[in-house]
Formats: sequence, structure tokens, C-alpha cells
Amino acid sequence: MILEDPMDGAGGEAELRELLQRATTATVASLLFVRGLRGQAVRGVQRLTQTRRILAGPAFTLRSIPAREDLDVPSVFHDPAHPQRRAIEEAPAGSVLVLDSRGDLGSAAAGGVLLKRLEVRGCAGLVTDGTLRDADPIADMDMPVYCAGRNPLTNLTRHHAVDLQVPISCGEAPVYPGDWILGDGDGVLVIPAAIAREIAEEAVEKEQLDAFLMAEIAGGAPVPGTYPPCEAVLARYRAWRARQD
Repeated sequence: MILEDPMDGAGGEAELRELLQRATTATVASLLFVRGLRGQAVRGVQRLTQTRRILAGPAFTLRSIPAREDLDVPSVFHDPAHPQRRAIEEAPAGSVLVLDSRGDLGSAAAGGVLLKRLEVRGCAGLVTDGTLRDADPIADMDMPVYCAGRNPLTNLTRHHAVDLQVPISCGEAPVYPGDWILGDGDGVLVIPAAIAREIAEEAVEKEQLDAFLMAEIAGGAPVPGTYPPCEAVLARYRAWRARQD
């Protein structure tokens, strides 16, 4: 069942974000898997920032192609219409800037000044399948940041930013503008916008069941019959839920 558009205004977006931040990427990955979506994990990225805040927000995308020496020179950054600079200034508050670096680790996709601007503007976070520079200051930010490594070289060394708000690949995952990005200690997932709310609501329910099952296992219950739960375990879970309400 597809519910309302997750981008139905600030209220709907805020509610969806709150739901997803109560979930985990592991749970959401399982829900995507049963729907036949197996390629939604952004491969090769890890959380750079020390914050344990859950990353959740709609994707704002930036596509790049390999750099070319006659075009990618320092003077291009004086142009406010440069796509990388535009992405930093135009990504809406609450969105996740997703940078397609083609998995190229040869130079940084961005650095500390640009990410600080994103943080000040209220963006939810940044994800790239490339590297970042100024990694130590970035690591201290409260805004969640995920990348594939660290590199001191400027992005112009390897990347030519070309398009905003187009479908991209990030870590081999397809990302469409407005898809929802979820990141935690396990990694980053891309949730198709059309099913994001449905997934979020199911994930919250599944997290509650998983918490109950974890308590059962901690109390000595065997895995068979508990995970996945048999009907008797589910009956105990429903009784437990009733007491919580």
C-alpha cells in the first residue's frame, strides 16, 4: 500500500523523518529485501562524523564526471553558478546532499568549509561514494556525514560537477531526487520516495518486535521458534504490546 507522498510539505516530511529515525538500516534493508529491492545500500561508505544521530532526509543529488585539465581549474570556483557551489547553497534544509563521485577515491569530493555551510543551513547530512578532505574538523560536526575515505586533494583533481537534481549512482545504489536516505552505524540506504512512509511505519513496528525478541533471547530462549517468532511467541508479543499501551 502506497501512502501519501513523503514530500507533502514540512509537516509530512518532519513526521516521516521522525519515524525513520526510530528505525535502523538493518530493519529497513529487510523490508526492502522482501519487496525485491536488493541494491539500495550505498556500498563502501562509512560514517565519518562522531555523532550518533540517525541520518534521515530526502536526497538532493549532484552528479559528476571525470575532471578534464583544461576545464577544471581553480578559477571556476569564482563562478557562483558552479554546480558544486550551487548544490551547497540550494540543497534545502532537512535534505541530504548525495554526491555521485563514481566511486573515485583519487581526490576529495568536498571539504570542511562547504560541509560547514551545509550544516549551518540546516541540511540533514551528506553522503558520497568518494572521499572528503578536512576530515578531522568534519568528524566533529553534529551533521551526519558518510564517505568512502579521506583525501587532501581538491575535487577538481578528479571530479567535474555537472548536474543537480538528476538520478545518480552512489556506491552502486540508484538515487533519485526525493528518495529518502537513512544512515546509521551500519551504513546508508536509499528508500524509494513512493514507499518511504510505508517502509517507515512498518520499520517502527518491526523494531518493537525485534526489541521483544532480543529480550526473549537474552532471557534464554532458543533461536528456533523465536527468530523468526512462532505463533506462541507472537502471542506473548501481542500481550506485551498491550501492556505497553
